[in-house]
Amino acid sequence: MAQSTTAIRTIKKDTSFNWEGMDRKGQRIKGRAVAQNEQSLKADLRRQGVVATRIKKQSQAFRSGGRVKAEDIAIFSRQLATMLGAGIPLVQAFEIIGTGHDNPAMQKLVLEIKAEVEGGTSLHEALAKHPLYFDDLFVNLVEAGEQAGALEGLLDKVATYKEKSEAVKKKVKKALFYPAAVLVVALIVTVILLIFVIPQFEELFKGFGADLPAFTQMVINLSKFVQHNGVYLAIVTGGAVYAFIYFYKRSRRMRQLLDRLSLKMPIIGPILNKAAIARYARTLSTMFAAGVPLVEALDSVAGACGNIVYEDGVMKMRDEVATGQRLQRAMENTGLFPNMVVQMIAVGEESGALDTMSGKVATFYEEDVDAAVDSMSSLLEPLIMAILGVLVGGLVIAMYLPIFKLGSVVG
Repeated sequence: MAQSTTAIRTIKKDTSFNWEGMDRKGQRIKGRAVAQNEQSLKADLRRQGVVATRIKKQSQAFRSGGRVKAEDIAIFSRQLATMLGAGIPLVQAFEIIGTGHDNPAMQKLVLEIKAEVEGGTSLHEALAKHPLYFDDLFVNLVEAGEQAGALEGLLDKVATYKEKSEAVKKKVKKALFYPAAVLVVALIVTVILLIFVIPQFEELFKGFGADLPAFTQMVINLSKFVQHNGVYLAIVTGGAVYAFIYFYKRSRRMRQLLDRLSLKMPIIGPILNKAAIARYARTLSTMFAAGVPLVEALDSVAGACGNIVYEDGVMKMRDEVATGQRLQRAMENTGLFPNMVVQMIAVGEESGALDTMSGKVATFYEEDVDAAVDSMSSLLEPLIMAILGVLVGGLVIAMYLPIFKLGSVVG
């Protein structure tokens, strides 16, 4: 059955529908569209010479299920750039991407943008209506492409930028998630041992009729404490985590403090610094290559760094550049950038190839982050095993100490 790319003109887009019908040549076609109701969709199809034979409302899962991830936006950017490069009209490209996406939430988003573009809205304005998924940097680059008549080229740059940025974010998340996940599992195993296993040994030790070693008694006391107060401990821990996340999202001062501390942490800190520099350089390269003025570009660069310390530093740089200061000197004044980065940016300024040099800096640091994460994983594995051994092995030794003591007495 042929897949239709028929344009469905709808401005109001309350409901998503799947439809099937017959075109003027008698061929069976089908598609997906967003319309106010079935009658409105039938009228739109009829105006285009399509007789609808079946219209089905999208399930609730399509309309509200799923979640649009940053990776989805990166893939969408690449798909759109590729299709425009192949000469496919914009609306038709949205139709193909929207109907072919596996993520229901992403399908809905793409088809909504398609409907807005069909209604006469420019692409950058349609994207700006969805700020949760398309930030100012994305929208500004698309607007620059539309104004310069080079949308295909700018979308290609946007796609590359999103792909590189997401790759760096994934590496940083991997660096933070791996040790945290192992420690959480170790904590859960320890709690299970304290609640279910240690009490069994305690019953056994009562028949010994002798004083227990101090270490064993301490573990038994800890087990009793967890059993009697476990619910309260869980509530307090859950409340503390919720409060931390709540205030972290709403307090800029708290985020600034934590971001500053995270940059100074051993092992993790250098990776976070390199990741921030990589995002700074990649965003600067993309914005400058798109023809965005440097002062304006630094606004978007600041928000893309992913760390408030670097964000504040870039905003200070923007103010200095706006008063006539060279970018190289402004970077030196922040104290955040290594000398190599500053010198490469200086070369780019002098040669008029700032986008190229900042792109080289970004590539270097992206590869450096990749290598650092792999190296960190190798370094942390023995450390994590040691922590697991101390937690779990310590409990096992504590429980067997009385048995060893009893054996020596009997011998």
